[in-house]
Amino acid sequence: MERKNISSGSIYEEPIGFSRAVRIGKLIAISGTAPITGNGTTAFPGDLYRQTRQCIEIIKKAIEDAGGNLKNVIRTRVYLVNISDWKNAARAHGEYFAAIKPACTFVEVKGLIKNDWLVEMEADCILK
Repeated sequence: MERKNISSGSIYEEPIGFSRAVRIGKLIAISGTAPITGNGTTAFPGDLYRQTRQCIEIIKKAIEDAGGNLKNVIRTRVYLVNISDWKNAARAHGEYFAAIKPACTFVEVKGLIKNDWLVEMEADCILK
């Protein structure tokens, strides 16, 4: 099967050696996606809700660049540095996925690459 690597232009892709998304056949896997802006700075410092929305918007674009859409998402993973604030991330997640209802996991992690990232997300898709 043909492999298609999708780049978001993240400053982290080249030095780490990863793609924002990879499509093989009908499967699209989205890498850990942080709340970063186009120039690599952190979007919405201190605001978990808006950071989560930023992550989902980056994921959405990667899925679309791979030929899919959010309706193809079958699983999301949400990594939080403070699990007690999960409802703010869940609110943003629900705004995009309430009708789709992918399998979803919220996990607290000790930290992320940058101290001002409050969330990082992954997603998996299967195209019809």
